[in-house]
Amino acid sequence: MTWFRALLAAGLSVIMPGAGHVLVRDWLRAALFAGLFLSVSAVFLPIDQLSAVGPITSVSDVNAYADVMAEETDVIAQFFLSFIALFAAIDATFRALGHSPGGTGGAEGPTCPECGKEIDEDLQFCHWCTTRLEPAEPESETNDV
Repeated sequence: MTWFRALLAAGLSVIMPGAGHVLVRDWLRAALFAGLFLSVSAVFLPIDQLSAVGPITSVSDVNAYADVMAEETDVIAQFFLSFIALFAAIDATFRALGHSPGGTGGAEGPTCPECGKEIDEDLQFCHWCTTRLEPAEPESETNDV
């Protein structure tokens, strides 16, 4: 299930950077990647030529948009947009697999075995990824005399 979730997060991030982070419930990163991608799109894409094409009502309109994008978008814009999408996909994949950038040394309490985030000891599930948690077994006392 974890690999499927990671691949789905990567695929969503390729389609729209930030969407894969929404899947893994990392809201801040989702907003940052989506905002970065939309900002770069607003700066580099030929918005005036695209708006002149008009609304998409048929397949020929989609082809017209594709033609404008291919002809009017320079290599630098394609590089920036591709880099953001690729970086978002890689980051979402690692986050879905449970690899956090800070490592696991920062958590003071118990952590979820699935997502690695800190959890309450009293809960029976992780409130971040909804993984069911096994109850903690009390430590047996040994009498070494």
